[in-house]
Amino acid sequence: MSFADHIRACNNYDRARVVPLLAGERRIGWLRRDNAAALARFPAVFAVGPDRVHLVARGDIEAISAAVDEVVEALVLENRLPKWRNEIFDVMPRWGEKPVFRVDRGAVAFFGARAYGVDLNGYRRDRDGLHLWVGRRAPNKRLAPNKLDNLVAGGIGNGYGVAATLAKEAEEEAGMPASLIERAVPVGAITYLMENEIGIRDGVLFVYDLETPAEFMPQNRDGEVVDFELMPAESVIERIRATDDFKFDVNLVFLDFAMRHGLIPIDDPEYLTVASGLHRPFD
Repeated sequence: MSFADHIRACNNYDRARVVPLLAGERRIGWLRRDNAAALARFPAVFAVGPDRVHLVARGDIEAISAAVDEVVEALVLENRLPKWRNEIFDVMPRWGEKPVFRVDRGAVAFFGARAYGVDLNGYRRDRDGLHLWVGRRAPNKRLAPNKLDNLVAGGIGNGYGVAATLAKEAEEEAGMPASLIERAVPVGAITYLMENEIGIRDGVLFVYDLETPAEFMPQNRDGEVVDFELMPAESVIERIRATDDFKFDVNLVFLDFAMRHGLIPIDDPEYLTVASGLHRPFD
């Protein structure tokens, strides 16, 4: 393994394999060609052409969302996609804009809609150096079971902003009091575009750093993390370089932390690969 392997794995998107999903003249997703073909039998909702797909359902956001959800239900019955998260995500051309429709989180990658999340690097400075909190995902997680993860992470669902999502996930995943999470510092965003078994994962992760006090011990409350370990930061980064132990996009978040905290020397052969590979330009 290498740092570059993880960056490539999260950016394996191939433009030739997809067509844009449009609402009016604006792109709201990337449809893999087989997924686009599967939408052709729903002409009241999607107009499928050879090089693009248009959302043609009309009405307010509730009406369009209901029409799309009927399509999703049909595709679930055909085992083309899962509908298991029971979380609703907004589909919109750009962050901060009015959503076009809402969809079950399990279907987001099918439509190649941009999905937003938050990740929190929890760290501590001890006499023997910088350490990072690392969680292990539960074995029953649908996505990346048993993989190593960040201290706190979660998708931004309908009705939640970045700060509200961070506060909710920090309380559920790490038992973190509000007085502590308020000290988290926003430090940027990671962007990537990857194909997976469902479709296209267009990911944006808003990243925070938080220096935790010596007495803090994370306590998971939602069953999604089985344990936490405070690891030397240099060991975390070397483990990322050498293994596939971490959830795919968490590798990127920790590499971003490493760059900002000087954990990857500037003369490292992969320094420029990491520096240039964590922020895919939007199109």
